[in-house]
Amino acid sequence: MTIAMNELNGNVKFFDLPDSLPANATNPGAIHAGDLMLYGSNTLVLFYKSFSTSYNYPAIGRVNDIKGLTEALGSGNVTITFALQEPIPVANIQKKLFDKQ
Repeated sequence: MTIAMNELNGNVKFFDLPDSLPANATNPGAIHAGDLMLYGSNTLVLFYKSFSTSYNYPAIGRVNDIKGLTEALGSGNVTITFALQEPIPVANIQKKLFDKQ
């Protein structure tokens, strides 16, 4: 999936999804560089700096190798391609999404 993400606050890139996703938000206490989460139910956020937080986010995933992530994303808007290392069967994805409701 390739999307154009916008810069926000010097620590995150965001993309507004066309539809809301089922979400189970929790407070992680800390955001780590590479965390991929939702803000609300339809804004995808990719954090590239770590910091403490009091906000609640539904976790989506994370970038496994964050070496050079900050430099790669830079300070402006970017186009990012997300890909899975191993394919996940569609039935498992649907189960994970809908079991959290």
